[in-house]
Amino acid sequence: MSLASHRVSPSGATWLPRAKATGLILLWLTVLLAAAQPAQADEPLWELGLGLGGVRLPHYRGSDQAHDLVLPVPLAIYRGKIFRATREGARAVLLESDRFDFDLSVAASAPTPSEDNRARRGMPDLAGTVELGPNLNFTVAQGRDWKLDLRLPARAVVSLQSRPQDLGWTLSPVLNVDVQYAGWNIGVQGGPMYGSRRHHAYFYDVAPVYATASRAAYAAQGGYGGWRLTTGVSRRIGSMWVGGFLRTDSVAHAAFEPSPLVQQRMQLSFGLAVSWVLATSSERVSVDK
Repeated sequence: MSLASHRVSPSGATWLPRAKATGLILLWLTVLLAAAQPAQADEPLWELGLGLGGVRLPHYRGSDQAHDLVLPVPLAIYRGKIFRATREGARAVLLESDRFDFDLSVAASAPTPSEDNRARRGMPDLAGTVELGPNLNFTVAQGRDWKLDLRLPARAVVSLQSRPQDLGWTLSPVLNVDVQYAGWNIGVQGGPMYGSRRHHAYFYDVAPVYATASRAAYAAQGGYGGWRLTTGVSRRIGSMWVGGFLRTDSVAHAAFEPSPLVQQRMQLSFGLAVSWVLATSSERVSVDK
């Protein structure tokens, strides 16, 4: 990235200024919490920590360029009866039973200045986005050290900027399996993605005023948006948490695939992080494994 206020580390990874980092930190928290070590039977109500992580993310799904970033990694775990921030993500549990639970969940995407992206050069910047909506989880099967869930999140999307835009909705049903093995928590989830016309338009439309000889005008359609497969691993060692993820995104056959902004049908994202727990609650709670 080439914003004047950036500093580049010796490794070449970019440190983002606070205003531009918001969406990335939200995104990293989503990944971090989704892979966090599961709660045991008796745990502190909350834990707070801080660490450092590196992440590689495509500028947007379908881009042939990526961000290489070094980020502070806040670690926030909360095990309340309604609001929880655990391996299931940050969510507000509205209904829970042995097989079903219904909650509110959050996701996010990173900002991309168009001057840093060849396909979008001369077009408006892409602000980071945040997604919020209901999520229905159904436990398909489980054993002592594993669990298979079907998750059905539907989220409204808004941009993270001074005047937020309503960007429609997304729907991304996934099968999720969590396995505990030799002290490690391993999670794998994947499934198709769908989005509204407004959501796809934000990333893939080319208005006639921005059309060039190599970038035709284009209006994206809503509907199928490709698929995603994510694997996360993590481990808690005393007060230290270590984790990482690998994600494959495909936009092949997506409703917006013909967009001239789609330069690559498949992308890889990955990241590693280490955090240390710095403070814990004296109050302890009983939580199912």
